[in-house]
Amino acid sequence: MHESIDAARRAAGLSWTELAERVGGPRVQTTAALLGQHPLSAEQARRTVEALGLEPDDSELLIEIPKERIGPRFEIPADPTLYRFYEALGVYGPALRALIHEEFGDGIMSAINFNIELRRVAHPDGDRVEVVLNGKFLPYQWE
Repeated sequence: MHESIDAARRAAGLSWTELAERVGGPRVQTTAALLGQHPLSAEQARRTVEALGLEPDDSELLIEIPKERIGPRFEIPADPTLYRFYEALGVYGPALRALIHEEFGDGIMSAINFNIELRRVAHPDGDRVEVVLNGKFLPYQWE
């Protein structure tokens, strides 16, 4: 299903960002959902079907919790904090990759020319951990 969403997106001439705007929701989370990492709301699914010209029944598939998620299979550490980083990248990594390619072109974010910050952010539901990854974009050079 999610491969057909990407094909329909490209056929419609929409970027992931444009599609996320039409679907309604944060860009990274919406892209991750459209790539099969988590479900959309019923309204977001309806908007996706409308934006991409999919069959109305396809909206049912978009609101289901995905059975098979995208991502590499590797040994995940048992430490709860490290596990959550693996989980976050497993869920949002494909969306971040798609959005980096869309916004910057064909390349990668460097983890060598790289900065990382950790912040505590006060929140009424309990303090939040904010991690900022800041890597230089390195375009692929195929020649």
